[in-house]
Parts: sequence; structure tokens; C-alpha cells
Amino acid sequence: MKITKVRLGTISVPLRVPFKTALRRVDAVNDVIVEILTDTGEKGYGEAPPTGVITGDTTGAIIGAIQDHIAPKLIGLNIDCFEDVIQTVQSAIVHNTSAKAAVDMALYDLYGQLYHIPVYKLLGGARKTITTDITISVNSPEEMARDARDAVARGYDTLKTKVGIDPSLDVERLAAVREAAGPDIRIRIDANQAWTPKQAVRILDQMEEKGLGLELVEQPVKGTDFDGLKYVTENSFVPVLADEAVFSPEDALRIMQHHAADMINIKLMKCGGLYNAQKILAAAEVYGMECMLGCMLEAKVSVNAAVELACAKQIITRIDLDGPVLCREDPILGGAVFQEKDITVSDDPGLGIRGFEAGRLVYLD
Repeated sequence: MKITKVRLGTISVPLRVPFKTALRRVDAVNDVIVEILTDTGEKGYGEAPPTGVITGDTTGAIIGAIQDHIAPKLIGLNIDCFEDVIQTVQSAIVHNTSAKAAVDMALYDLYGQLYHIPVYKLLGGARKTITTDITISVNSPEEMARDARDAVARGYDTLKTKVGIDPSLDVERLAAVREAAGPDIRIRIDANQAWTPKQAVRILDQMEEKGLGLELVEQPVKGTDFDGLKYVTENSFVPVLADEAVFSPEDALRIMQHHAADMINIKLMKCGGLYNAQKILAAAEVYGMECMLGCMLEAKVSVNAAVELACAKQIITRIDLDGPVLCREDPILGGAVFQEKDITVSDDPGLGIRGFEAGRLVYLD
């Protein structure tokens, strides 16, 4: 099975409600789709969202990285020589992790098809179903309470609550969410790098004193503030999850070695795809550090690849793969089945993506 062509396209999917964090507001998913064609007729699919405020990857940057640097090096390569093909992607250009991730997952899709096996079984096959949380965007306390009640009514038992816009309101926001959700719902909070280290400890202490029962706090300080992250981890009773601090296996290993966080959040778009994500997971198994598998605001192609990995490895104990359920519609055919919090991986070869509804994928060539 040899690669004959790499095509790019775009897809747009509206969200149910605006997605708001301390860093941005999004009303629709507008992603780049990668389609890799082969001489045997199989196609592999990948996806990358432009998340410039987090990864630095814009739509133009993703397209340029693939068209000008990655794709030309792949033409003619044999999928069966998989390690060489993946290394070609990773060495084609520095950074540009979202572009690499999109191509990486398309290649894993083809590799699974070559050997007639779903990717989750290829990588470990730990389970067929997983349960995701759902994100509550940062808004007024009243709006967040309403969204929390709606999520619980839809069957969610874990809420990932965004905070960080006007930190003086964050304790009030979480109190409103807890009251609306009830005592038995797990609540995770994500500050998206919005707090200073001392501010984070003070706010988390206030939340603890109010008995808000937080499961964890995600990336309370700037992703580049390693010492600040370690300070919060050492001085807060709330477990700390590193997110924007982890863009590579090396980042993850440094955090594990110095216990700068209690857990690691792996996102394919940050680390460059399934290949590097497995390196992080291998280190986590050695250090005994549990991992969350998360996503950016993405449609089903790339989240589906993350589902395959989540179903492959037991060290992944927390799931934040709610991108498709935040969308108003799903124009992508095949792949995992998303039924609110319950996600069931496909047993079709590769990633199981069969294509797109007519007219939804707009090719660039």
C-alpha cells in the first residue's frame, strides 16, 4: 500500500451554544481535513482544528505545513514501513503539531486498514466503551448553573467547568454550578492558564472551604510557568492536571520527574498525534501517573482518533472528548458512536471513518 496523493479540505460544523473559555469564544468548528490516497484504493482521514491561541496553529499554517513540508515527503512511501513513514512526518517540519497530528492519524487509519484491524486493537484493545465529561463554558453564574442543570438532565455525571474570566467571580460560578448539579456530580475546573500561582492557591482554597468538592483543576497557571505549576501542585489540596504545559513527551517527562502536576492531559493536537501520545503514555505507566485524554474544539474525525487511543490504554483514566456532542450536527460518516456521555469505538478497520455527507467536505484542490 503506497501513498499516491494527499488532499486537503475544510469542514464547518455549528456548535449547539457558543464555547467560551478564558482564552477565546467559538461559534462553529472550522477544521482542516486530510485525506491520504493509496495505490490500493484505501483512504485515510485526519483532522486539525486551528487553535492559534493554544497551539499557535492557524488554518493557513496547518495547510501550509502539510502542503509545503509534509505531503511532498510522503508520496511513494509504503504504509507497511510504518515507523519510517511516521518519522518522516515528525521530522518534516518543527512545531506545527496540529498539522502533524492530522497526517499522523490518517496514516494510522491506513495502517489499520492494511492489516484489517481497528486502531484501538492495534494499540492495546483495553476496552470498547468510554465515558466523557461535558464542558460548561464560562459565563455568568446564573448561565453556568442553567447549563449544568441541562447537562445533568442529559445524563452527564462529570462536568468540566471553565473559569478564569474575571477570577473574582470564579468561586461564585463554581458554587452556582455545584448547587445546580447536586452533590453526586463530579466537577472538574479548567482555568486555561488564567491565574497566577498564588491566586490559584487562594481561589482553590476558597472553593475547598465552601465544600465544592472539586475532582481536579486543569492548567491553573501559564503553560510556560513550570515553577508556578509545581507551586500550585505542592500547595493545593485540589489535584492538578497539566494541559498547556505538555506539548511533547519531553514536557510530560519533566513534569513527571519533578512532580510538577498530579496528572497529565494528552491532546493529539498538542503532541503531534498518536505516535507521540503513546510515548507520553509509556512514561506515565513507568511513573504511575494517571492521564486524561482530551481534545480541542474538534469535529468527529480527530476526536474519533483520540477515542481509539482512549480505548486502547488503561493508564488513561479520565476522558474529555466532548467535541462532537458540543456540535449541532455530525456530517461525518462512520467512526465511533457518541451517545451523550457514552462513546463506543468502531470495530471497522483503521479509524472506521467512511467519508462525509454530500457537500460538507470542501476540497482545496
